[in-house]
Amino acid sequence: MKQQASPLQDSERLGWVDATRGLAILGIFMVNVPAFNAPYFLYGGEEIFWTSMTSQVIQTIIDIFFQASFYTLFSFMFGFGLYMMKERLEVKGNNYRAIIFRRLLILIAFGAIHAFLIWHGDILLSYGVFGMIMFAFFNTSPKGLLVWAFSLLGFLVVPLTLGMYAMRDQLGSFSNFQETEEAKQNYGQGNLLEIWQQNLVDWTYSNNPGTVPFLALSLIPMFMLGVYFAKRKWLHNPDEHQASIKKWWVITGVLFILFKAGPYVIGNPEWFQLLQDNIGGTASAIFYVLSVTLAFKFSFGKKLLYPLTWVGRMSLSNYILQSIISFLLFYSVGLGWYGQVSPLESVGIVLVVFSLQIIASKSWLKTFRYGPLEWLWRTLTYGKKQPLKRSDQQVS
Repeated sequence: MKQQASPLQDSERLGWVDATRGLAILGIFMVNVPAFNAPYFLYGGEEIFWTSMTSQVIQTIIDIFFQASFYTLFSFMFGFGLYMMKERLEVKGNNYRAIIFRRLLILIAFGAIHAFLIWHGDILLSYGVFGMIMFAFFNTSPKGLLVWAFSLLGFLVVPLTLGMYAMRDQLGSFSNFQETEEAKQNYGQGNLLEIWQQNLVDWTYSNNPGTVPFLALSLIPMFMLGVYFAKRKWLHNPDEHQASIKKWWVITGVLFILFKAGPYVIGNPEWFQLLQDNIGGTASAIFYVLSVTLAFKFSFGKKLLYPLTWVGRMSLSNYILQSIISFLLFYSVGLGWYGQVSPLESVGIVLVVFSLQIIASKSWLKTFRYGPLEWLWRTLTYGKKQPLKRSDQQVS
């Protein structure tokens, strides 16, 4: 008998999965704040403006442990969540294609609002668009998913890395001085319309026809690996799959160190960057999710990481909230700190804001079932207003 389609209930949630989403939100924020604060992430030149040893050390730490690791981790969790949703809908006899398609369309709408009105570095729009491709792979075998994922990861990265290595003597750090100054002027001193115009320029620059293939070939394989883990049930029943989880944890940990930290042993050459981000980023993302899963087996690890579950259960709301806060902190319509915050101060902002998000998320979830945007997303996806406030018996 066909049952009414509905969102995941509290009793069905996996704590380590929610904690991993929360960790991804922290990692994404750690990378986004410096990019929100200054144009160097897009246009280069950070070595000219942030010259202190402290700034360089912090940027190195972020590059190794955060850059290209957490949007990939979030991508992994996105694929994992999509397949879990597909399974729940099929069990209830619902047309999963129609419901997931509607869910992705709504995500595209959220992403468009976020990308063009708040933050050019939005990832939601890309998730919604590239997520459509997963309809062709939901029924692919686990082995087939691995083959596809690894093939796509290496499709452009390997030949381009070989080409960059051959031309390594001609490579060097880039800096677009004019674009940097225009961004500083518009974000730091412009009115709201000028900020939006600059945001569109930056979005177009980072999503041009030359970069889109690389974005697709980094996100789609992570979606596939998330589906692979969901099919294997490794995160559903970690106790039953402990041997496989530990094996992957060791393998990805070694690759993480080799491809993310290893380049610094040889001077962090420009030609190695694609391998560092795509291979190292993929390995570190899987290493992080498995580390959280294994940590939840121990009382200390669970106690330490559990606060991340509150943020993870409201990941969409917290992600957008981080952008709104950054918009108000850095742009001229708010406090106008654009280009004035050092890497060390950026880390401080991240830790303070994220700590407050943990507290706020816990407080919100005592009264409400979902975050505000999660509730809206679910309501629009299922075409029926979802209950938001908990009953008195459900408040804990």
